[in-house]
Amino acid sequence: MMSKYKSTGHSKYLVQYHMIWCPKFRFEVLTGDVEKELKDIIESIAKEYEYDIKALETMPDHIHLFVATKPTVAPTDVVRTMKSITAVRLFKEFPELKKFYSRVGSLWSEGYFVSTVGDVSEETVQKYIENQKQDQ
Repeated sequence: MMSKYKSTGHSKYLVQYHMIWCPKFRFEVLTGDVEKELKDIIESIAKEYEYDIKALETMPDHIHLFVATKPTVAPTDVVRTMKSITAVRLFKEFPELKKFYSRVGSLWSEGYFVSTVGDVSEETVQKYIENQKQDQ
């Protein structure tokens, strides 16, 4: 059961996020070869930065990423890293995409969605904490 948890020298953790972000103006540009290349780029970034992708899916106008990270990595850093590197690489690979977005200057919209994803419910954690003194 403990195998889902990761360890460092002084901690044991499970830090997971569900993230969503969109191309500017939610244009439906994440299709075909762009979609395939985008997924490959995200997987290579995850490997390089030691993020553990639990699930990844692209829709024509947004991306869903379920990712586990070290506790020292802020979710905003994951999104910023993913968005910046994917934009640079996609623009290099697909000049027509770069031309399409040249007037607005960037591929991705500024915003994003992030939610923590735990292994147990909030209620379970609350009960566990409340019952700690009773279990001694």
